[in-house]
Amino acid sequence: MEGENESGDNWTGGDSEDIGDVNPLPGVCVVTHPLSPAGENATRTLLNVLAAITTVSLVTADLPENSSIWDDHLVFEVSEHGAGQSNILIAAYRFLRNQLRMAARIRERDEEIVLFFGATSYLLPVLFAKAIGKTIVVEPRGDVPLTLRLNWEQRMPAQLARVLAGLVRALEEVCYRAADAIVTYTPSMASELGLTRFDGKLYPNGARYVDTDAFDVRVPFESRGEVVGFVGRLDEEKNVRSLLAAAQNLPESTNFRFIGDGPLFEELETTATTDRVSFAGWVDHNEVSAELNEMRLLILPSDPTEGLPTTILESLACGTPVYATPVSGVPDVVREGETGFLMNDPSPEGIAADVATILDRDDLIEVSRQGRAEVVRDYDFEAATHRYRDIFADLA
Repeated sequence: MEGENESGDNWTGGDSEDIGDVNPLPGVCVVTHPLSPAGENATRTLLNVLAAITTVSLVTADLPENSSIWDDHLVFEVSEHGAGQSNILIAAYRFLRNQLRMAARIRERDEEIVLFFGATSYLLPVLFAKAIGKTIVVEPRGDVPLTLRLNWEQRMPAQLARVLAGLVRALEEVCYRAADAIVTYTPSMASELGLTRFDGKLYPNGARYVDTDAFDVRVPFESRGEVVGFVGRLDEEKNVRSLLAAAQNLPESTNFRFIGDGPLFEELETTATTDRVSFAGWVDHNEVSAELNEMRLLILPSDPTEGLPTTILESLACGTPVYATPVSGVPDVVREGETGFLMNDPSPEGIAADVATILDRDDLIEVSRQGRAEVVRDYDFEAATHRYRDIFADLA
């Protein structure tokens, strides 16, 4: 495996040139920011969908060496270093440098469409691609400025963090205006991000897809123990401190399981005061289905930073109802009393009270079934390919 690093120009990955011979849809070059594990998974699923309908390549930075994306798709890595968590000046330099290298790669590609996936503030390659006649699609994965502000506030004065996040939001605004199309996962996500004003070029039903074979009901819901849990990155934007406080006040018959790693892992593990709360740490993605199949409820008290967490779809596919904050695209999937439950009071006391009430419901088996049915109907691979085929056919 090779990728363009600080001095190299090599690429590798799968190629699907034969698709273009029989499919009139324009080819797509996907551009992403440096990928975290969650971002890598979301990018993989998008690339798989696009590769089923047209030719596709990826321009990115800091792609993990063991990522299957290298083997499955045509990849151009512009750097082995992302902006990272380093000094703000170094991060700004890397941010600018990566954009320039991405623009150079875009110039070499012959795909007609350039899709900026999550890279919603990458102004230089957006404007460059626009200038050379590419069709620009911007697809946010969530609220990037808010995510950055929450992280920056842990490392610098809050006022400076807000100013820097405001600059990122200004870059996003220009990118959205320059784009030929904006794709969001769901209509609620478009509304929360303030993108409904771009009605003429907004496609609010891009959604996601989940592998409904890998994520399936393996343990019948009625056979599961009194286990609830969280799956995701343990950081500020997930409100996991409040979740831990709530978990420690659940009925003694209920066990809580944190699945995932992150900067708050050690703090949470150290401050837990009951053995009814356990920490699995990071688990491989192919093991997440087994974890979800042990739960009667998945809890996600996130801030409005994500568009539509893949974990929600995976949980529903496993027949595990979801209790989550009604942010971004979540209410379009988690419908109160049908496929899950919406969290209106994210305080520890509110979460603990709601969980106890939910687990005591006599219709949870039906909620489990309806969640699985919704994902199979609207969020499987075939449904996702139809959505993107329609979007690109409209842009062709």
